[in-house]
Amino acid sequence: MSAALPVGFPQPTEMGEIEVKQYPDYRAVTYTHTGEAQQATGVAFNPLFQHISSNQIAMTTPVEARYLESSPAQSDSPNTVEVSFLYPNPDINPQQIDAGVKVTDYPAMTVVSAGIQGAYTWESYQINLRRLHDWLAENPQYQVAGSPRRLLYNSPMTPESMKRSEVQIPIQKPIS
Repeated sequence: MSAALPVGFPQPTEMGEIEVKQYPDYRAVTYTHTGEAQQATGVAFNPLFQHISSNQIAMTTPVEARYLESSPAQSDSPNTVEVSFLYPNPDINPQQIDAGVKVTDYPAMTVVSAGIQGAYTWESYQINLRRLHDWLAENPQYQVAGSPRRLLYNSPMTPESMKRSEVQIPIQKPIS
């Protein structure tokens, strides 16, 4: 990984594994992209980088992409993706916030996560999202508790074959 994880974040899920993980509360700067979901992280990079640079906030890993529409695989229809740079800790308060981004506090969550090594392709995202839905079908003690997200751990300069990422779905146990 090219930067530190936010305080309290677990290590990335190992390649090919599926696991249940706990995440603490965290703060992030978020850019909302509407359009082709595959382009969201590229479009969001400059406004997010400008925010952390102008506020002297250290870069962390991962970059988070939350896919808010129910079917982000349909690239011919607009989709909403929230792309975030995560703050090193939730106590950081930026001095300035540009109009194109927002600072968001996320609550602690439980997720089911698929670990991936390789290029950050849309096909990889879709394959691993299907793997997680299959896992959920086999584990009815959990139910979906939010939109899927992708965590991207490496810089654009990392060779494609060495990049690490995760696809995650927030989950919860049903209330009896």
